[in-house]
Amino acid sequence: MKKWLLSMSLAVGVIGLAACNNDAEVVVKTDAGDITKEELYEAMKDKYGDEMIQQLVIEKVLSKKYEVTEEELDKKINEIKEQLGANFELALQQYGYDSEEDLRETFKVAILQEKAAMEEIDVTEEELKEYYDNWMPEIKARHILVDNEETAKEVKKKLGEGAKFEDLAAEYSTDPGSAQNGGDLGWFGQGEMVPEFEEAAYSLDVNEVSEPVESSFGWHIIQVTDKKEKKSFEEMKDELEYELKLSKIDGTVVQEAMKRELKAAGLNIEDPDLKDAFDIYLKDDNKQEDNKKENDKQKDNKQEE
Repeated sequence: MKKWLLSMSLAVGVIGLAACNNDAEVVVKTDAGDITKEELYEAMKDKYGDEMIQQLVIEKVLSKKYEVTEEELDKKINEIKEQLGANFELALQQYGYDSEEDLRETFKVAILQEKAAMEEIDVTEEELKEYYDNWMPEIKARHILVDNEETAKEVKKKLGEGAKFEDLAAEYSTDPGSAQNGGDLGWFGQGEMVPEFEEAAYSLDVNEVSEPVESSFGWHIIQVTDKKEKKSFEEMKDELEYELKLSKIDGTVVQEAMKRELKAAGLNIEDPDLKDAFDIYLKDDNKQEDNKKENDKQKDNKQEE
């Protein structure tokens, strides 16, 4: 996440500097000498140029073909806010984001790449039906996280004696993200929690409280507070196809998608300092082109001889 931010946050500055016709315009003055826009631009290009030009070009190329709506961005942001709760602003700072808008820019590029990568993936009707059979709807739950089994049993005992879940969460829970909210974790689906927690939570009925459950985080007392209904296959088909395709996206798929889109866009790097910026996507193609040029050069030399 921080890497994405770095390229996006510096991009505007570099574009502005590159567009400046007056290379000698001074941005900083000192008794030891001045720093011009050209010097600053060259320094930033040397250090961050490849990464920035990748993101700028990819966003421009993909935005021409795919659309990211405000609703899609809102959904991504809200998911993060639900997960982090009161820690959302702190997390932005820790990952180097100046604002929520910076995070939206990061997600915009990521969603564009996701949509391009989706075109590399096919799923069959049989795969969709199997996925549907194993798919479980979201549930809403709260928990009290403690360090050891003994404390977990104590909490469970107090709940059985009539203590309020939210009061015990505030008193005992070591999960800072949920303790002051009554232990509430919001809605979540398959694969979003550690396996031990997920298995226990999905086995509970609404309002049922679990026995102590151990995970890598500690010991949990879990209560499911609501469950969504599972719709029919036809009603969910589009949603399931999206989820299944998304589960198949990896680095190789993204790289192939970017290679396809960049080639289709007629990518031509004019600045020799940035000639290798897209090797991560086009390395094999560039190598073949270099070999072709070398072969042509050798042929020309032989003809001259």
